[in-house]
Amino acid sequence: MLRSLIRASTFLATTVAATTAFAADAQNGLRIAQRWCASFHVITAEQRTATDQAPPFRTIARIPNFDASKIALFLIDPHPKMPDMSLTRDDAADLAAYIASLK
Repeated sequence: MLRSLIRASTFLATTVAATTAFAADAQNGLRIAQRWCASFHVITAEQRTATDQAPPFRTIARIPNFDASKIALFLIDPHPKMPDMSLTRDDAADLAAYIASLK
């Protein structure tokens, strides 16, 4: 019984550590948003101007069933109205994490 508990605890600790090690970086996502997105989207609460053709990031984050991983995939293959930012998977995940932080 004790061995099972130790194994379960070790597995849980390893899983949490691995998840944390590969977590997206929302601060890097903000830097990417400032570079690529701020002229189209309102990306922070302090920003006052952007185009009316693109929703604010906070609005995107509050969409029911928002899923950062789906946003990251979308960012890798943008639609025609978006510039080709040539984001890496990590950069797309970071940008999606930043958007998710605005909920």
